[in-house]
Amino acid sequence: MTTLESSTVDLAELGRQLRADAVRCSSRAASGHPTSSMSAADLMAVLLARHYRYDFVDPRRPGNDRLIFSKGHASPLLYAMLRAVGAIDEDELLGYRRLGSSLEGHPTPRLPWVDVATGSLGQGLPTGVGMALAGRRLSRVPYRVWVLCGDGELAEGSMWEAFAAAAHEGLGNLTAIVDVNRLGQRGPTRYEWDTGAYARQIGAFGWHTVEIDGHDPEQIDRAFTAAEDMPDRPTAILARTKKGAGVDAVEDREGAHGKPVPDLEGALDELGGVGDIRVRVPEPDYKEPRHDRPARPVHLPEFDVGAMAATRDAYGTALAAVGDADPNVVALDGEVADSTRAQRFADAHPDRFFECYIAEQQMIANATGMQALGWKPYAATFAAFLTRAHDFLRMAAIGRADLRLCGSHAGVSIGRDGPSQMGLEDLAMMRALWRSIVLYPCDANQCAHLTAAMAELPGISYLRSTRSDTPVIYRPGEEFPVGGSRTLVTGPHDRLTIVAAGITVHEALDAARRLADSGVPVRVIDAYSVKPIDAAALRQAAAETGRVLTVEDHWPVGGLGDAVLEAVCGRVPDVRFTKLGVRGMPASASPAEQLAAAGIDADSIVRAAQRLVA
Repeated sequence: MTTLESSTVDLAELGRQLRADAVRCSSRAASGHPTSSMSAADLMAVLLARHYRYDFVDPRRPGNDRLIFSKGHASPLLYAMLRAVGAIDEDELLGYRRLGSSLEGHPTPRLPWVDVATGSLGQGLPTGVGMALAGRRLSRVPYRVWVLCGDGELAEGSMWEAFAAAAHEGLGNLTAIVDVNRLGQRGPTRYEWDTGAYARQIGAFGWHTVEIDGHDPEQIDRAFTAAEDMPDRPTAILARTKKGAGVDAVEDREGAHGKPVPDLEGALDELGGVGDIRVRVPEPDYKEPRHDRPARPVHLPEFDVGAMAATRDAYGTALAAVGDADPNVVALDGEVADSTRAQRFADAHPDRFFECYIAEQQMIANATGMQALGWKPYAATFAAFLTRAHDFLRMAAIGRADLRLCGSHAGVSIGRDGPSQMGLEDLAMMRALWRSIVLYPCDANQCAHLTAAMAELPGISYLRSTRSDTPVIYRPGEEFPVGGSRTLVTGPHDRLTIVAAGITVHEALDAARRLADSGVPVRVIDAYSVKPIDAAALRQAAAETGRVLTVEDHWPVGGLGDAVLEAVCGRVPDVRFTKLGVRGMPASASPAEQLAAAGIDADSIVRAAQRLVA
């Protein structure tokens, strides 16, 4: 085995080796997508041997090019590339898709050379936009982002959000390599081999487009060079290929998607056997080490107890303060920064603020790409609109991404805008994500503290903010640990525990005063940490009072009430439980009318409590 300098590699031979390795590992696993890998093998051979700049010993090196397999099902090709550069060995390659192997069916950052998880089609290119933005506007490091796309995923709307965003930003450091192999999972793709149709559409967005034969190394090489010579426009290389190229039994044949080749030995004979080329990829030209960006103490805004302030105002002001203290923090918004109050960060730190416009999928993709390169993104929009990006959040969780999200204008309490603007599913959606943290502050000082705390939280953290002004009940400087709660009202003879969060905390406090006046002492817990929830405090309260009433400005499924149920039921015997939530479809009305109509205002809490203790 000889390691060759990239300039001396026989590109056609390397392409055959990548095909053979993709066939071998998927056959050993008895699963995978070798045909989708084989179509793009020549493209990746030329990239690896002629254009990619990467230090495989130091994957975090700032000047490294980034490669994203948007068509993540072609993972056998990626793993074949890693064997070709010596990053993995033969045994690792042939352990593909086995229990305990890092070579998963679709790539994840369990491998140090993989930045983001892919596999849900239509996400790799949007995330590549975020990484290219980070290089162009944040670190100002001249790396290039290469994204291997499939022609089938061009049917995804998120791809076109990415095309629009990249052209608007002039991301000349981004190249989309589209493997136009004509066949999808069940049959032909929309335009089959009509690369001109794709070129016209992508070109209309402002991209430089190049149409090539994706099995001709010379054409591929010239196209990549043309992309590198395009400083202010992203390039899309539309490569006409054959799915399963190189093996007659599967080449350009329907019904072969997602299956090993039928005859491994025969396929390897057609491909010239198992290759042993080793490529020495040149290191990036940019030699400077990663610069530490140390944070300083955060000086949070302070709100006087008894004043009225919206938690969305506290979020925006606190976010600007976090940005003052930590140069790693960046903020993104979905063209509602005046409402989410992220505009305050934009005014203070315009170089680290990213307007993503009304493209929530692209906003989350930008944040995911940026965090992969060491930045700390906060992304905000209306809680209702984050649902559009749920699959991006799901994939970010799979990729172990660290994201900080704020959903404003949540619940019926926003008032007259009506149900299309009311986030009523967001708590359930965010709680369901792996390794997520869900926070719902009830006052401005609590919100400011939690906004700052999010900067150091792992995983996906979500803060739900409120549109309306609410009373400030906590003193400035108080701390609110994740996983904690606050018991606001308690006594030795409490007959009921009311658990609330956010806007309903204030309704619960009002109800508690009225219940006490009527001779029914109750306990009130502010469960500001919805996930992880303070199970110990809730179980103690349930055991001591015997009755639990939850109240939330959210559908009754999957939110605060269910979180409390999970913590208490089966752990504390003989507990009576009632959930109050939004059960009917709201319409336009004032905030107070909305809370009353939904049955989550103080009057409704009093009635439910009286029934529960009767």
